Amino acid sequence: MSKRDCPDADVLVLGAGIIGVSVALHLQRRGKSVVLVDRRAPGEETSYGNAGLIERASVIPYGFPREISTLLKYATNRSADVRFRWSFLPRIFPWITRFWLQSSGRRLRRAALDMLPLIERSVAEHTDLMAEAGILHRARRTGWMEAYRSEKTFAAAKRAAGALDEFGLRYDFLGPKELQLREPHLTGTFIGAIHWLDPATVADPGKLVKDYAGHFVRKGGEVLQADATTLSQREGGWSLRTASSVLRAHEAVVALGPWSDVVYRRLGYRIPLAVKRGYHVHIEPAGDAVLHHPIVDVERGYLLAPMAKGIRLTTGIEFADRDDAPCPAQVNQTEPHARAIFPLGRRVEPAPWMGSRPCLPDMRPVIGPAPRHKGLWFAFGHNHHGLTLGPATGRLLAEMMTGETPFADPAPYTMSRFG
Repeated sequence: MSKRDCPDADVLVLGAGIIGVSVALHLQRRGKSVVLVDRRAPGEETSYGNAGLIERASVIPYGFPREISTLLKYATNRSADVRFRWSFLPRIFPWITRFWLQSSGRRLRRAALDMLPLIERSVAEHTDLMAEAGILHRARRTGWMEAYRSEKTFAAAKRAAGALDEFGLRYDFLGPKELQLREPHLTGTFIGAIHWLDPATVADPGKLVKDYAGHFVRKGGEVLQADATTLSQREGGWSLRTASSVLRAHEAVVALGPWSDVVYRRLGYRIPLAVKRGYHVHIEPAGDAVLHHPIVDVERGYLLAPMAKGIRLTTGIEFADRDDAPCPAQVNQTEPHARAIFPLGRRVEPAPWMGSRPCLPDMRPVIGPAPRHKGLWFAFGHNHHGLTLGPATGRLLAEMMTGETPFADPAPYTMSRFG
């Protein structure tokens, strides 16, 4: 092979969010030379805007509700949990129908069992990467809370938590006094809470991804800016154009989250990827108020999380086109409720941040080879759990790519399930 034909790397990883960075690190561990490419710096898209949860307790995927009362609230945009852009509804309705069908009791349990090996390894795999990168102090092992305003809703939540005992999760039921002891500055009318103890949290998920990427670079990896749409198959591998050159590699990984379709559609693949948009805004705590745990106000549909930039108020789901202009309705709807339960001062940012979560209707990601293109691999569609499952996904895909025995059965994540 001439020097001109020699590849620049073994693998090109497209996407520098938590999934792509984790894949790059795990391939690097296994002796592969890797170039990580994105249009922006690591951790500045979807991975930046989340609640900072490494969600070991989410053993049941986020399915579509079946209760008529809940569906009516969603359909009329009366709930902060879910909001529709009416002009987008005809386009998303077929996907929602598939999602609803996959959310039946039997199918939801099957999805839970399929996802369990990744969920079970979520905290451990993050801990492993953090320790290697010298940032283990970033993990907070304090869990998170769901807070309830009504006895009826709290009782139902207790029953649902008890149904998860087969998965070995640890949790505490808190009455008003116990909740006040753990969160002294809460001022709302909560009658109780569930404190999930197994998850870990981080105070700046975007910075965590940057730290992982920095570790990747220190170990000899390369991070470049490039346009993923220029990916093309070439003899012996794959190539990608940058502003000044053409990168070449034997293999390529598409880990572009909600933008993965810009690559796979051009290559002829039909994958039912949709996005659920979400928003957050940072607000300064008032006075000396301290929030010790992320806390969900279940009946009002928002989450407050202590972050490096203040208290992060995150919203539920917005069904809209990925590239539509932002709409702050959910933030504006929930912020007064948040201010009623916790002392909050001024907003840190002038406008809420918006991001898109890549989701598939059967609540499983695509992790594995592209069947019609040698050397092309996919890793996207993690359905709200990208931060949680990044390192576990990275390990699983790297094991598949290097011929190791995978720590989990990859069959549930193959793209062939979509035909």
